[in-house]
Amino acid sequence: MILKQKDEEMKGRLMINLDSLVINVVTNVIIISPFLWISGRALVGKEKARFSDAVLTVMLGTIIGALFGIYFFGFTASIVQLILWFALIKHFFECGWLQALAISILAVIIFALVAIALGLIGFSLIVYL
Repeated sequence: MILKQKDEEMKGRLMINLDSLVINVVTNVIIISPFLWISGRALVGKEKARFSDAVLTVMLGTIIGALFGIYFFGFTASIVQLILWFALIKHFFECGWLQALAISILAVIIFALVAIALGLIGFSLIVYL
């Protein structure tokens, strides 16, 4: 009886809701790709940082991150996914590990500045009811 319950719990944990995954991939591509592309162009040049590379990086990062999220939990999952994103940026933008880190940090800074600017002109990312 106990084994049956654990088996059912494991099945529930291993399932990936494909609808949610597709929506997550599409929204991440729309939101993250432009910022990743801009920061990549700024740091490694337009020859190495193409928009298609940014889109592929975000798509693969989201999908592989969801798969790794099944097997790793908590802080370990965060570290594994962080290394995964750096490795994808390193591969697609043809740069080193430190440049991948710099591209990631610059993308977050650009995203934050755009979010603040949109908030100042009246658009909000979070709606409070």
